[in-house]
Amino acid sequence: MTLEWAIEHGMLVALHAEQQPQNPAVITQYGERSFAELNANANRLVRLLAQHGIGPGDSVAIVTKNRPEFIETLVATTRSGIRFTPINFHLKGEEIGYIVDNCEAKAFVADASLGQPVIEAPSHASGAHLLLSVGGEIEGFTDFSAAIANLDGDNIEQPELGSRMLYTSGTTGRPKGVYRKAKLLEVPQWGDTPAAYTPGQDRGLVTGPGYHAAPLLIDIVQPLWSGVGIVMMDKWDAEECLRLIEEHKITHTHMVATMFHRMLGLPEDTRTKYDLSSLKFLIHGAAPCPVHIKHAMIDWFGPIIWEYYAATEGGGGFLVGSEEWLTKPGTVGCPGPEFDNKILDDDGNPVAIGEIGTIYMRAPEVSQGRFEYYKDNNKTSKSYRGDYFTLGDMGYFDEDGYLFLTGRSAELIISGGVNIYPQEVDSEIHKHPAVVDVCTIGVPNDEWGEEVKSVVQLHDDVEPSQALTDELITWARERLANFKCPRSIDYVSELPRSAAGKIQRRVVREPYWENNS
Repeated sequence: MTLEWAIEHGMLVALHAEQQPQNPAVITQYGERSFAELNANANRLVRLLAQHGIGPGDSVAIVTKNRPEFIETLVATTRSGIRFTPINFHLKGEEIGYIVDNCEAKAFVADASLGQPVIEAPSHASGAHLLLSVGGEIEGFTDFSAAIANLDGDNIEQPELGSRMLYTSGTTGRPKGVYRKAKLLEVPQWGDTPAAYTPGQDRGLVTGPGYHAAPLLIDIVQPLWSGVGIVMMDKWDAEECLRLIEEHKITHTHMVATMFHRMLGLPEDTRTKYDLSSLKFLIHGAAPCPVHIKHAMIDWFGPIIWEYYAATEGGGGFLVGSEEWLTKPGTVGCPGPEFDNKILDDDGNPVAIGEIGTIYMRAPEVSQGRFEYYKDNNKTSKSYRGDYFTLGDMGYFDEDGYLFLTGRSAELIISGGVNIYPQEVDSEIHKHPAVVDVCTIGVPNDEWGEEVKSVVQLHDDVEPSQALTDELITWARERLANFKCPRSIDYVSELPRSAAGKIQRRVVREPYWENNS
């Protein structure tokens, strides 16, 4: 098996299983897999799917914690022409079921430890006819391990490169699948760059959930495809993270600014008692990092900290290392040569150097291609200006081509590195009988970057009270995943609207950010 063939057919894990069969590939609190075991179980799963008529062009959805079966499903779909869709395990059952149905999954893998949501989900997704459970029994599901146990673990005969489709929160209430017709040719990350991996020597630490784009690509796909094993945290904890770095001699990991904040908040004796010298590459992104936090992390870990700015939809490609960042504190770097980015004003015209505008991106056609929101042509077309799309972030380029972020669209909240779309929250709170109007925004939070707040206009005969606030928050939590729900509610006599009748979310948001540096 050649490297080129393995890349083209989604068989990189099979290649590493030949070269280093007994080396650990996946280490979790739920079990471990060597490269040989991971490869064999992936082959078994492909054969199980085929027995149920599931193959190239079909979709498999999965909602589990960070456990070996998640990786086995990822590897199996990558070599069988199947589209892999991981789902946020914090969602409600109806939300999970919607994604399973929307992505047209024919197989659904679920974690029994998630409880009621995964029990409810299949009732909202009629197309999934193969239901597999991990971590315990779920009524109507077949045990994952038992189902593949007696199948052939040898490499499948006709592998075909698969794909992935992740879901973003929906601005109008429903998550949207980020779909590309072009499949991703992902190559091992070897070489002389700080991010490069050395098979048999290096080891990665997965600090976030596998359903999220950044941990999936940076913490899981890149090391495994490069022949480097990973340690997967089930739930991130600051001291446990340091302990695992020492115990497993972790060399590469990815974090978000909230994690930095929590680690820096540990007692000094806790921070200094672990040997972190093995770590040579720590990359962060997903949410802005305050300059003083970044300085403190570089002082602690040394100049091994890198920052990126990119999107689930593709594009961006900004990257900056510690030493470069220290010369331009606050920058997210310069884009790679294959990436094309613009900053435009409200009329779509390019702005001058140093002038703030909306950041637009174009993904490289060769490696990523143009995306679309699955089965939503209207949202896809609205996201593009020509060949460029935007996340709504605001910023400027300096005279040397470095990007600085200055803010973001009021239509997006990023809390702890997770995207939350306020319109989705508005839609549910607006259904409460006491509410006339509502505007959900992100407000400053030192640890999370932003937290969710809803500003509510009540009916004239309803008085604001703590009891009503508690009732509205509970109302939201019964209908939305908890991370999307407001942590606080303010009341106003009237919400500002434009002449066209649209709520001016930015106007509502501005007073909360006036004194925030």
